[in-house]
Amino acid sequence: ETAPPRGERRAERGRPEGGRGGPERGGRGRGRGGRGGGAKPTNFYDFLVIAYDRANGEEVWRTSVTQEVPHEAGHNTNTFASSSPVTDGEKLYMSFGSRGVFCLDLNGKQLWSVDLGQMQTRAQFGEGSSPAVHQGTLVVPWDHEGESFIVALDAATGEEKWRQSRDEQTTWSTPLITEYEGRTQVITNGSKRVRSYDLATGELIWECGGQAGNPIPSPVRFEDNVIVMTGYRGYAIYSIPLSAKGDITDSDVITWVEEDAAPYVPSPVLYKGQLYFVKSNNGVLVSRQAKSGELVIDQTRLPDISSVYASPVAAADHVYFTGRDGTTLVLRHGDELEAIATNKLDDEIDASAAIVGDQIFLRSKSHLYCIGNK
Repeated sequence: ETAPPRGERRAERGRPEGGRGGPERGGRGRGRGGRGGGAKPTNFYDFLVIAYDRANGEEVWRTSVTQEVPHEAGHNTNTFASSSPVTDGEKLYMSFGSRGVFCLDLNGKQLWSVDLGQMQTRAQFGEGSSPAVHQGTLVVPWDHEGESFIVALDAATGEEKWRQSRDEQTTWSTPLITEYEGRTQVITNGSKRVRSYDLATGELIWECGGQAGNPIPSPVRFEDNVIVMTGYRGYAIYSIPLSAKGDITDSDVITWVEEDAAPYVPSPVLYKGQLYFVKSNNGVLVSRQAKSGELVIDQTRLPDISSVYASPVAAADHVYFTGRDGTTLVLRHGDELEAIATNKLDDEIDASAAIVGDQIFLRSKSHLYCIGNK
């Protein structure tokens, strides 16, 4: 997904003031020195989905799903195309937030779109939660300063299956959908509570308070528990059993809780039972056992990395952390920080790496990189 400005100003196209439009994820971009708000955009932006050939990087197709003038300024470290597209192997789904939710086939043909309204984000930090898809249902979170909700759409048609209102402010966390004992749960974090909904009906299964503000990291599952983290103006890590029912705030149902360090923008990576994450957006590594919360690696400075927005990834007994300045540090999986390689791209990288086979894909502010053995 991308959203380059088209150059035309609103008056030049004669477009009326209202309509859909929206900013992008402030969540992805709020680090030290970042800011939201600013002057309201006047240029049209082209909201695009682009496919590239994995083998050689050549463009295969591009589809423009809409051209609009965003109604909010967004965040200065981010664009208006912040959420990630998802696929079920048959179709592509992407949320451009206030510009709409879109479904394309794998050749780039648009199949349907849904307008969910217009968000008003806190301090114009922008939009950024990604949708999640599972067994024919697309789940779209919609937490903002207005009436917040979560909605489930039929992945084939875009028709609404259910909608649940949420007592939440602007949130940038992407849901986790996971099955447990014959029931599929949609796990969503929020500033006030983490909640689980039934994918089939939207029924609230369980909820738990105690979160910190501005939740962004995605929940992860380990065995029969889900682990959620927040790291803005306080730290919270909660491991919650998927067997929970009702309001479990401050109860002994919760598997474990830690409050000394947690990530702000990046999500954690779970690898072989071990959680790796950074403290806030800083280049400080923490690792815990997912089962017990036991500390494996206490707060330790990552060499050559100072600020992090991208989530770490792991493969082949290695863990990869990418800093905002384009430095990727390769660590050996284990119970101590052992750096075995440092790789620098002369570029700014906020997006999380993607590992496919023996290749790593990195998206910077201006380029898409494929790294692997020839």
